[in-house]
Amino acid sequence: MKNLNLVPFVSVDHMMKLVLETGIEPMLVGIADTIEADFKRWEHFDKTPRVAAHSPNGVIELMPTSDGDLYGFKYVNGHPVNMGKGLQTVTAFGVLSNVETGYPVLLSEMTLLTALRTAATSALVARYLAPEGARTMAMIGNGAQSEFQVLAFKAIAGITHLRLYDIDPIATDKCMENLKDSGLHLTRCASAQDAVEGAEIITTVTADKQYATILTDNMVGAGVHINAIGGDCPGKTELHRDILLRSSIFVEYPPQTRIEGELQQLPATHPVTELWQVMTGTAKGRTDPRQITLFDSVGFAIEDFSALRYVRDQLARTGLFQNLDMLADPDTPRDLYGMLLRAAG
Repeated sequence: MKNLNLVPFVSVDHMMKLVLETGIEPMLVGIADTIEADFKRWEHFDKTPRVAAHSPNGVIELMPTSDGDLYGFKYVNGHPVNMGKGLQTVTAFGVLSNVETGYPVLLSEMTLLTALRTAATSALVARYLAPEGARTMAMIGNGAQSEFQVLAFKAIAGITHLRLYDIDPIATDKCMENLKDSGLHLTRCASAQDAVEGAEIITTVTADKQYATILTDNMVGAGVHINAIGGDCPGKTELHRDILLRSSIFVEYPPQTRIEGELQQLPATHPVTELWQVMTGTAKGRTDPRQITLFDSVGFAIEDFSALRYVRDQLARTGLFQNLDMLADPDTPRDLYGMLLRAAG
């Protein structure tokens, strides 16, 4: 009989081995497929905006959800100042639990997994919203998320050409080096304006916690798809407001996006379309070749739930986990103190 008191733990080392054994592109596809399946049963989930604790240097958040059978949450921080200390901007871990017993069934690192699920979500959404035949993407912001985004768009949305720009040329050097064997045609660009020239998809993924204008209105022509993933907390945006007014805006969960996303810049009544409705066919995605579609991405708990569910499904196949003795196991459920006494003996 399985020992229910031992919880499978996927460490950073296990997660890296899982990615390398599976292949990063197949893993991105697998996570995207799981996210899509869960979005198509959106109404089965408990949903709430993430619980955030803000500080001058960043934010710490909890992101919970449940489908009635499993409960999941992610702990995640966002501290742009960490880069100056040689630390990650984002770190995370997550838990899945059995709703019937309340017992955890998985504990996992989610720093790598968050990058994977964010990229998988972006490319999945682009598959629904990007212009038909889109093959060129501009990537503005070449930091920790960039390679994951690029490889997801290659594997899921079919891009073949990439135009790179970052205000820090060292970040672009890093990205160019990491992607040199990706099979993509890479172009280093001198400015954000240069990067968007000829791009059918524009991804903005910058880290500064401020109201920024990475894209101005004159930079965005008709018919493009914008994947805006950098604006993800109150007081942090990337796009000029006029771009939003020209775009059809698609979101994960409006009560959260209106607080954290580019939508901060618009009235609470501004119309948006929820992605789950597009995926289930109850709402339309792109309807016109000249339409500007905007994914105002802030990340939502169901995406983390899906990523954890995907990882849990790989455990038996790969064995890439270790069991943790996390849960008390007294001889009788009401004798927790007796368990302590017996340990002393």
